[in-house]
Amino acid sequence: CCPPRRSKFDYQELLHNSSFCLVPRGRRLGSFRFLEALQAACIPVILSNGWELPFSEVIDWRKAAIIGDERLLLQVPSITRSVGRDRILALRQQTQFLWDAYFSSVTKIVLTTLEIIHDRVDSHVSRNRLLWNSLPGGLYALPQYSTDPAQFPFYYAILGKSPSQQFTAVIHTVTPLQSQISPVVKLIIAVAKSKFCAQIVVLWNCDKPLPPRNKWPSTSVPLTVIEGQTKMMSSRFSPHDVILTDAILSLDEDSVLSTNEVDFAFLVWQSFPERIVGYPARSHYWDSLRSRWGYTSKWTNDYSMVLTGAAFYHRYYHYLFTHYVPASLLTMVDHMANCEDILMNFLVSAVTKQPPIKVTQKKQYKETMMSQGSKSSRWADPDHFAQRQTCMNAFSHWLGFMPLVHSQMRLDPVLFRDQVSILRKKYRDIEKL
Repeated sequence: CCPPRRSKFDYQELLHNSSFCLVPRGRRLGSFRFLEALQAACIPVILSNGWELPFSEVIDWRKAAIIGDERLLLQVPSITRSVGRDRILALRQQTQFLWDAYFSSVTKIVLTTLEIIHDRVDSHVSRNRLLWNSLPGGLYALPQYSTDPAQFPFYYAILGKSPSQQFTAVIHTVTPLQSQISPVVKLIIAVAKSKFCAQIVVLWNCDKPLPPRNKWPSTSVPLTVIEGQTKMMSSRFSPHDVILTDAILSLDEDSVLSTNEVDFAFLVWQSFPERIVGYPARSHYWDSLRSRWGYTSKWTNDYSMVLTGAAFYHRYYHYLFTHYVPASLLTMVDHMANCEDILMNFLVSAVTKQPPIKVTQKKQYKETMMSQGSKSSRWADPDHFAQRQTCMNAFSHWLGFMPLVHSQMRLDPVLFRDQVSILRKKYRDIEKL
């Protein structure tokens, strides 16, 4: 009689198709099967009494693994069968989060180790367990900014907290203030009329001397002019102490926005405080001929970036941009006087794993390229677009992956462009623009 034919199985396929993976002790207490299970989003069933799981000082493994008793192996089937579907989903999601946040590369393992040691040394400035065990993870929640989870936009939903009801407008200025009809003056007046505006901060990065106070328009909200120390492009995202609101409205000096547009975008941002919310959208794509990432500004329904020339985001991202992004990339941005908006999008998408949010389509929005013939205008630089292509690839190389996520979602006001009386619409001015 011929021996029975043995079935062949693909081990990786089995891992990814399994809900539970047995992780018995190896030659020592631990086993490499543990990391294999995490990577495959398979819930580890630990059968190694006395094994101290990796980073257990900060990671709550009960949310990602089943801790069994190797002396009671026959109970394992009944234990796994008793786990409900909802908990299986939650456990598998947590395995994916922990793998991606702390174990997916040698660099992340080393950084996690160093940060845990840092928290031990500076125990008064250390992360609590919520920061380590919830998205985006401890490596992105810098305790030097705050040890209170309620200060980070990622934890608002978990804590039942809402962002503050006002915003600070930060206007990046690089050209001289020529008259009261300058675009920046019109922009200040329009933003100051918003009922949600707490203050306006003008970041003066112009080479010309700072204009006297009487040259600026009078507004109903405080207007603060800060002269840039270095006048570098990356300094527009410096975490200035004067910014006290959760929300920042980042603006280029030549942005053209009405008060209605500002109000509507802010209300949208309050529902998505961890994301960038704004108007000018751009996208990325993979150029298979050149084997590199490309950047496009074509008008399509698809986008993956919202430029910070007219966008809301949480003030924490200023701190993270300044203290997390490598100095070499900040130097690159400053040298080119370009790409700081792309870098901010890369950072936020890497943290949230989500796309930004574009609000009401406005084809009239444009980088108006004020004084296009002037050397002071970066939009007049013929290498501007080529530089942005280079930046895309440099930033993805830093992260080791492409964080940008494509989206086709656009949020418009209720009744936007509907064939009804304009009197029934809350944001009447937007459709006229």
